Amino acid sequence: MRTFLTTADGISIDSVYEPGHVVYDASGSPVRRPMFVIAHGFTGHVDRPHLRRVAAAFARHGAVVTFSFRGHGRSGGRSTVGDREVLDLAAAVEWARSLGHPRVVTVGFSMGGSVVLRHAALPGRSVDAVVSVSAPARWYYRGTAPMRRLHWMVTRPEGRLVGRYGFGTRIHHRDWDPVPPSPAESAPKIAPTPLLIVHGDRDGYFPLDHPRMLAEAAAGHGELWLEHGMGHAEHAADDGLLARIGDWAVARAG
Repeated sequence: MRTFLTTADGISIDSVYEPGHVVYDASGSPVRRPMFVIAHGFTGHVDRPHLRRVAAAFARHGAVVTFSFRGHGRSGGRSTVGDREVLDLAAAVEWARSLGHPRVVTVGFSMGGSVVLRHAALPGRSVDAVVSVSAPARWYYRGTAPMRRLHWMVTRPEGRLVGRYGFGTRIHHRDWDPVPPSPAESAPKIAPTPLLIVHGDRDGYFPLDHPRMLAEAAAGHGELWLEHGMGHAEHAADDGLLARIGDWAVARAG
């Protein structure tokens, strides 16, 4: 099922619901499993092949909602690169619950990983488990060549043209005002909701001090998986890792 959701600030968000695989218990009754709401990375959208592969993997563990952040794909508005996107995720989670799924797990990649952390830390935005993959711990990081290129694309008029016509991503020209809480500032506010932080040791965007900072900020509440040989975000998350994340989520929120 595909629809357009409306965020609290009036942005139209392209969203897809998949009921997932049906699993039966020993008595033959269907087992109610959690809903996975997947938040993609910057320049992704709901029809990207790698996001569809992620959705298919999680559909083996429960129902799935995918959506395109504002400024991405067929969604309206312009990307704020992790700020107002919290409202997009909130609309998707609310839709998931309206579809009869009382247990919701948010799974975010890169920019989406920062959004799921910030969303779970907000008052009244409760979810049943949170998984953040390849997320930054702090804002304005420029310590790697890919992040310097990303900052050029976001902050320069010619960069935003490349974003629009090269990556299909419409980027807002305004700076953050105010600057939103960072993922590391949000992490300690997520407890007691189960939290999983996943990061590859070959991530070209954010080195390992980012996931370690997030885990330290969570003050022992979150689990940290450092994945050997893994690169960055959805493209680097193989089916085996996605299966392990799905198993973790079902155990914590199922």
